[in-house]
Amino acid sequence: MVGRPRRPASRPLRRITAAVALAAVLAAGIAGPTLAADFPASDSRYHNYAEMVADIQAVAAAHPDIVQVRSIGKSYKGRDIWIAKISDNVATDEPEPEILFDALHHAREHMTLEQALYALHLLADGYGVDPTVTKVVDAREIWIIFDVNPDGAEYDLTCAGSARPPYCAWRKNRQPNVGTSYVGTDINRNYGYRWACCSGSSSRPSSLTYHGSRAWSAPETRVVAAFVNSRVVGGIQQIKAHVTLHTNGQLILWPFGYTKLDVPKDMTVVDHNTFVAMGRRTAALNGYRAMQSSDLYITDGDQIDWMYGAHRIFSFTWELYPTETPTVWGDHYPPDERIASQTARNRNALLYVIDVGGCPYRAISASRALCGPLYDDFEISRGWQVNPAGTDTATRGAWSRGTSTATFSGGYPMQLARAYSGSKVIATGRPAGASANAYDLDGTTTIRSAPIQLPAETGPLSFVYYFAHNATSTANDSFRVFVDAGGVRTQIYHENGARRLDPARWARVTLPLTAWAGQSVQIVFKAADTAEASLVEAAVDDVRIQRP
Repeated sequence: MVGRPRRPASRPLRRITAAVALAAVLAAGIAGPTLAADFPASDSRYHNYAEMVADIQAVAAAHPDIVQVRSIGKSYKGRDIWIAKISDNVATDEPEPEILFDALHHAREHMTLEQALYALHLLADGYGVDPTVTKVVDAREIWIIFDVNPDGAEYDLTCAGSARPPYCAWRKNRQPNVGTSYVGTDINRNYGYRWACCSGSSSRPSSLTYHGSRAWSAPETRVVAAFVNSRVVGGIQQIKAHVTLHTNGQLILWPFGYTKLDVPKDMTVVDHNTFVAMGRRTAALNGYRAMQSSDLYITDGDQIDWMYGAHRIFSFTWELYPTETPTVWGDHYPPDERIASQTARNRNALLYVIDVGGCPYRAISASRALCGPLYDDFEISRGWQVNPAGTDTATRGAWSRGTSTATFSGGYPMQLARAYSGSKVIATGRPAGASANAYDLDGTTTIRSAPIQLPAETGPLSFVYYFAHNATSTANDSFRVFVDAGGVRTQIYHENGARRLDPARWARVTLPLTAWAGQSVQIVFKAADTAEASLVEAAVDDVRIQRP
């Protein structure tokens, strides 16, 4: 627990006894000699690995109704990577927004573990006592990964001959590199999104920012990714917001790190605005400075870029206390007297992220439009199924998710080059690079959403689309929208072809869903080209079921 009394210089006692520490270590599957890794007496308020395990297990034992602790995988050297779940019905996977925190990607950043432990105690000890804490625990499923890099963090406490023993100023994991004596991969340059793309990491195993031999080569990175991937349920990512804790600089950083562009093709304007609003509000609460990650320096293969780029999680890096100092020792090893004040400093910021992170678009006052049961801009795959019943007849031009390329007929656009938002749509045809004939639909094509649970009071369905055709089209060509519920398919919108040129242009449609309130539904889009010699193309983007 943060703020424990300093142990005497003679160190006859610790917060936990040697026997308890040994039991925790053996339970984690680690050989006994790792007990030598420890903080000096002057920094005894920091937690080593065994003390961390004992602390989180003690919290879970004291609060079994709201806290569960388990291992989600192992480090290179076999140490467990521990996670806690905090929620009011902790044993149940409830349909509540999920928030993820993690710490200690970089071995020498020990203050991050203290911040993670502070968050655990804040939520567990404050539940039922503090109304704000109780409210967020009741409404969220909160996850904390305490030590992503346990091998490196323990090794960092073993250097008797360093400039400041026992600290090693170690950053990476402890995975050997083939063909060299240099050890370790920078875990936070090893994620698979834009890995090694942009001079934001190093290909040299001797470097502190060595990105590994390939993306996901570090077992610790794979453990984190496997957990995050596991939270995709029914095609929908349950984790809505994420904070990774680092030191130092007192900064709030949002993606992307790989590019200096504020809004590159793989980010939407609305998401960028949301990042900025959340980041600045968080910084206002803890006195940090907010900026895009690349404004600090370029990184590639880092976690927050992957979390957003692959999963559309609103992911932030918090660079904790202290501010920049002239040496690595000042940057990453603040005295333990600072732990209590600097972790408590982030109380309101933590609670803000947990609260607003359940619907990040609240930060830009767009919760009604974007925080309903469904919001899909098609930038990532969210469980839509093409030809779900196996009855489609399309010989070409079936629905697919991708980037459109402009196609024309008689000088007019049949397929638009840009999505309505971001870079991806679902369209009749293949993604970028296809010929005009490949986009042209022939036959029928259907795409159906994953199941969506509508609340007892539901807002309308909203989407943008175009249904483009040439002058040889007839009423046999169509674009139709259905609701599937309880085995019954109901048409709620249609547009038929006609013997006139109708070029592609985005239009928004809003349709009531009150007839299905409280039910599990699936949204279906169907396009048909069954007239002879006609050219038909269609696309859909920005699909929402709004709040009432």
